[in-house]
Amino acid sequence: MPTLQLKITPPQSTERLSLLARRLTDLSTEVLGKRREVTAVVIEELWPGRWFIGGRNPREATAMLEIRVTEGTNSVEEKEDFVAAAWEELQQQLGPLEEASYVVVQEVPATDWGYGGRTQAARKALAPVL
Repeated sequence: MPTLQLKITPPQSTERLSLLARRLTDLSTEVLGKRREVTAVVIEELWPGRWFIGGRNPREATAMLEIRVTEGTNSVEEKEDFVAAAWEELQQQLGPLEEASYVVVQEVPATDWGYGGRTQAARKALAPVL
C-alpha cells in the first residue's frame, strides 16, 4: 500500500500527469512488489519561482518523489532499483532533470499507518497463516 508524493516543476499537461501516475504505480508494483489496487499517487506542480536549488531557480525540470512503504517489506537492492528506475522514468517524462532532484524511499512502521481504517500491523495479524 505505498503512497507516492511527487512534486515537479515546471507544470505539465493533464495527460503527462496521468502517464506519470500510471508509470510510478507500475514501478512500485514491478520493482517493489506492491499491490496496484492500493497504490496512491499524488502529484503537486510548482510554478517557476517556487523551487530553488542552491538558492537559485533551476534551469532544468526538477522533481522530488517520496514513496512510503511498510518497514521491512523491501530489500536494500529493491529500494536501490526503485530509486534508479524512478529517476529514469522522471527524466524520460520531464526531460533533463536537475541533478538535485530526489527519489526518497521512506519506511514506516506497520503500526504507524494503514488504509481502510486498519493499520498494516492489524492487517497482517488478520491474514490467514498458510
